[in-house]
Amino acid sequence: MTITKSRLDQAFLDRQKRRLTELRKQILQVRRGQSGEQDAVNAESNDGAREFEDDAQKLTTLELEGNLAAADDDRLSNIERALQKIADGTYGLSEGSGAAISVERLEVSPEALYTLDEQKSRDITR
Repeated sequence: MTITKSRLDQAFLDRQKRRLTELRKQILQVRRGQSGEQDAVNAESNDGAREFEDDAQKLTTLELEGNLAAADDDRLSNIERALQKIADGTYGLSEGSGAAISVERLEVSPEALYTLDEQKSRDITR
């Protein structure tokens, strides 16, 4: 595959870089907050009598948080890759085909690495 350079203007790239950096910062802040909450729950469950229903609720919550953390990991990875693509001059071009990702898609999802059709195909095969 031949690597082409992005045709997006510099003002758009600068704005997207700021957005991606802010998204990364927000996800990391949420993650730090969740870690603190999990530590508090673990400390609380080690104290005193326990109810099985409470344990079940806590396990369900931890499982949900684990799924959210995995989604955050994927998103952080995509954000880092998108920032690298801005630096490389290939932002807005699909990782798969090299086709241009629509500006509308990048506005909605600045960390998008694939065209909408390519992403839908990838999501189906997961």
